[in-house]
Amino acid sequence: MEIKKLKFVFLFLGVFSTHYLFSQQTEKNDNVETLQLGIDILKRYFYDDNEWYIAKPSVARDVKGLINFIENDPIDTTINNLKKSFSKGETYVFRLPENVSDSLLVPGFIRNAELLKRIESETGKIKAEFEKRKPLSSVVLTPEMEEKLKLIPQGKGLILFTNGIYKFPEEYIIPEVIPDSVLNSPDEFNKLVKTDSLRQIYIEQKRQVYNDSIISRYVDSVSVAQQKNELEREINYQVKRLTDSVKVNNYNVLRDYNEKVVQSVNDSISAILVSLADYAGYIDSSQISILNYTGNRKDILLKNGNEYYTRIWLKNIQNDSLSVIVKSTDKKTISMLIDDGVSFSRYKPKETKEFDFRKMEKSISSLNSVGNAYKVVTPWIIGGDGHIGFSQTFLSNWEKGGQSAISSLVVLKGFANYARPDGHIKWENSGELRNGWVYQGGDQSELQKNDDKFEITSRFGISAYKNKKWFYSGEFNFNTQLFNAYKYPKAENPIPSSAFLAPSRTFFKVGMEYKPNKDFSLLLSPLTVKNVFVRDTSLIDQTRFGIEQNRKSFWEPGMNADIYFKKNFSEDFSYETKYKMFLNYKEPFEKQDISWENTVNFKLNEFVTMRFLLHLIYDDDVKFAVYDENNVKIGEKTKLQVKEYFSIGFQYKINRKVMHSKRLR
Repeated sequence: MEIKKLKFVFLFLGVFSTHYLFSQQTEKNDNVETLQLGIDILKRYFYDDNEWYIAKPSVARDVKGLINFIENDPIDTTINNLKKSFSKGETYVFRLPENVSDSLLVPGFIRNAELLKRIESETGKIKAEFEKRKPLSSVVLTPEMEEKLKLIPQGKGLILFTNGIYKFPEEYIIPEVIPDSVLNSPDEFNKLVKTDSLRQIYIEQKRQVYNDSIISRYVDSVSVAQQKNELEREINYQVKRLTDSVKVNNYNVLRDYNEKVVQSVNDSISAILVSLADYAGYIDSSQISILNYTGNRKDILLKNGNEYYTRIWLKNIQNDSLSVIVKSTDKKTISMLIDDGVSFSRYKPKETKEFDFRKMEKSISSLNSVGNAYKVVTPWIIGGDGHIGFSQTFLSNWEKGGQSAISSLVVLKGFANYARPDGHIKWENSGELRNGWVYQGGDQSELQKNDDKFEITSRFGISAYKNKKWFYSGEFNFNTQLFNAYKYPKAENPIPSSAFLAPSRTFFKVGMEYKPNKDFSLLLSPLTVKNVFVRDTSLIDQTRFGIEQNRKSFWEPGMNADIYFKKNFSEDFSYETKYKMFLNYKEPFEKQDISWENTVNFKLNEFVTMRFLLHLIYDDDVKFAVYDENNVKIGEKTKLQVKEYFSIGFQYKINRKVMHSKRLR
């Protein structure tokens, strides 16, 4: 009987405890979901939603700090987790080998100049070896080939003498009109017949000699072409082999060097984190409040290495008082001591005083005049346009000649401009991406790049005069290309002439800007710094852009002038020009950089646009090879660079004002 009672009690306790734990867990899950929902709502209005604006930055900072505190672990948990990582020797940061900035100084790294020397040496050896080889001479003549070479068929050799290619010796000359004396004389006639027979033999010999010379020249030309193609294939193969071996060598060298640097950096980070974790644990504090029965409050700070004292009076309902001294010993511990003096004060009932609730009545007279509480302002204007154009040509058995081809051009422009309503401050930001490709038909067809540009510009100005046309301005300009470029028409040589960040040009400008309207601006920057950078010096010859052999970049001071002008002749026809000139202070009369872009847009309909671009560049730092009449390089010099294209394609424009409200009262 007792056993049955015990079983019943245990069963009841089990069911009750299960129900209790389940209800507790359910309540905990509900609280977590409610908390996460609240955090998501706060994030929407303080982080994500661009249509809502923060009224007080200080409140926003506190709200974001609270969100980070809820989402992130407390500082104690963070420090404990970091201390665990110290013992495990974890990796905190890493870097890819190709991002090593000082690769030119790494021992064993092969530079572009050394690679070019190896290629030149190997090319010379291959050419010398091919010069020793005998040309190929095995050519099978077919009737079609004989017709193509215009060989003289048998029995037609007389045409060689008629056309003056050969002449008969005097003993083989036969008069066109044979005298009667020869016909009547048997001896003279037999002599004439014998001469004619020898003449036919002579003609046939000359015909064979002529045909043999034609065939010999053809065989020689075929052999030379074959040998030239074979030489070209061998050179391309050896160049690719050398380039690939240099790539592998440089990657392995940079990988080993990078691993040592990464390990050293992580060791330094680990040592810094140990010090910071100890310091954070030492300086971190918590503030708690102690309340007595009557609501009197005392705050006390819990902190390592800081002893803090305060006194609070404990009271009961009868207003009996007991003085307690509270002392903080460290971040997690407090001690409480009873004071020596104890006092008692008995409770006495107090009379209540009537309250005149009529004082809380609000006057509605102030509601009679209601004005505008907010004003809509538009400091930001965001927009841009995109243009996509392409052309295609297909030829098959076309008598007039030509090649099939297809080309494409993509131009993307965007801007984000800020201007204060009073016009005293402006901030203009713009970006442009331009890329075009051409693919031509034929056996030697290659996909070729014909346009590539990536540019970012940011200009900040403060009004200098009351007319708000002159500004103290500063500008940051960065431009490069995105894809590799080769010496076309063949891209078999893997050494490109330019690539992403090879080179890149950066300008920092400080000066005065004259901008009377949105269609014209003149920026004069007497303080300008130009920087040219080449990222991959193993495949790009940085000396082509004015950089020294053992460096990746260079900078130079100078003066810069920027002119922008746009003219809308009609709603559908416009002209736009950008002129930039940089004058080097080191060599002001010898080195100048000029870039001049001219763009004409003609709108055919809402989405189709015709565009013409003419871009002229003259950069003293960019050198081009100069060759003599024997195709031997004799030096380098600066040349005018010209680019022109005409395109018809689709265009779409965006122009949006970003508006928000401003409180008036």
